[in-house]
Amino acid sequence: MRPLRCLAVLLVLVLLPAAAWTLAPPRFPGPQPRARQGTNGVGAYEYETRYFRQRLDHFSFPGVGDEDEPAAFFQQRYLVGRGGGWAGPGGPIFFYCGNEGDITWFAANSGLVWEAAPRFAALVVFAEHRYYGESMPFGSKAKAYNNSKSLAYLTAEQAIADFAVLLTDLKRNLSAEGSPVVLFGGSYGGMLAAWMRLKYPHVAVGALASSAPILQFEDIVPSTIFYDLVSDDFKRESLSCFHTIKDSWKVLDEQGNGQDGLMKLSKTFHLCQTLKTSGDLSDWLSSAYSYLAMVDYPIPSEFLMPLPANPIKEVCRNIDSQPEGTSILERIYAGVNVYYNYTGTVGCFDLNDDPHGMGGWDWQACTEMVMPMSYSENRSMYPPYKFDYASYADSCIKSYGVRPRPRWITTEFGGHNITTVLEKFGSNIIFFNGLLDPWSGGGVLKNISESVIAIVAPLGTVLSPVYLQCLYAIHLYFLVLVTHNRINQCLFSPYLMQSDTAS
Repeated sequence: MRPLRCLAVLLVLVLLPAAAWTLAPPRFPGPQPRARQGTNGVGAYEYETRYFRQRLDHFSFPGVGDEDEPAAFFQQRYLVGRGGGWAGPGGPIFFYCGNEGDITWFAANSGLVWEAAPRFAALVVFAEHRYYGESMPFGSKAKAYNNSKSLAYLTAEQAIADFAVLLTDLKRNLSAEGSPVVLFGGSYGGMLAAWMRLKYPHVAVGALASSAPILQFEDIVPSTIFYDLVSDDFKRESLSCFHTIKDSWKVLDEQGNGQDGLMKLSKTFHLCQTLKTSGDLSDWLSSAYSYLAMVDYPIPSEFLMPLPANPIKEVCRNIDSQPEGTSILERIYAGVNVYYNYTGTVGCFDLNDDPHGMGGWDWQACTEMVMPMSYSENRSMYPPYKFDYASYADSCIKSYGVRPRPRWITTEFGGHNITTVLEKFGSNIIFFNGLLDPWSGGGVLKNISESVIAIVAPLGTVLSPVYLQCLYAIHLYFLVLVTHNRINQCLFSPYLMQSDTAS
């Protein structure tokens, strides 16, 4: 097997991480590359777009007169791979659990699913998460996002139930009730894949959960871990760059509070509109640093933004190399311009742009996906901050009129000591993490049992193995072979033994 082909199996499946909620949800200002629609994915990946009539609420039972109301259902979009490589009924199904965004975008950037499928003669299916992309309840995004009542059905539990119902119906229609299903997902989608394996073990034989921070809730891991790891990535490249960023927050705040300060900041950072608060700019900068840590690939990429190889190195080079007399905020702009405008084609930045349709994550973070985030005093390049639930809840009440439930996720999905639950009740789950990825701090980094295992790439980021042309994969070749072996043993052995017995 060629090393570059092996690279696909290390893929940390997509995605867009859920963001740092101590500041604000991440933004994607400016033009953004989009996945192509229709029957073609990207390159050699081809799929057919289908829709499934899905229940809005899986956990209530409306009266006979109400169950046929149009609002009780919505059209869930899903993509089915084309190319004829599936073994047919009885052959495996690779099912990608959609994240907080347009499913075509994830399909275009999930090399593992597409590249591994022919090896196993598997059918590829990508299912879109409700309230994202085209899978909108109530007929439109405007109606779906109208208020807390219309958003009440945007939960992880409902999404996982969508996947289970869709899979069951799809297998029935394909006469493939005996086909084993392997779940895939990255970041939030990886969390869904792992949780679905726990909740619906009869629907899927196993799951590959990449960069899935299932431990990022309550106090299971330190609340500072995410931003500490982001900071470590910058400090590793340049100590002076690290300190420039660390010192910039105070300067930014002081200028924003000065006379015409917001106008001056807007001009310095080439914003399309004048800032209303300096906090909006702080959030924008923080989002850039976080995403740079997640996509610090050793090759050029266009997953989130068009970026050079080793983008953190390039950001720090721009910050450090400015001529004498350059202000600290001008240095910061020169750095983040690498992330937001590497092509040089963006005239100004819109801080409210959301081209991938991720706005629903704000709601999820304000209801059940409460991931406490803090800034440590010394290790972090951010100003010290301790997560405060009261202010967090006040913000959510102001935005949506809803109060977060910080302990609900652990109650619903395995408890506070979820590793013990996975050891005693879980099986056939592979967790993949790259240690340069800031979400790895909330991930499973050690084997829990013989069939709940962790694969760790010491130099990996959230998507470091996505691109098949990446020569960086060569030194991970051995790890890839191990991963292939464990996919076979961990996920398919029970199914294969059952098939042998039946025959």
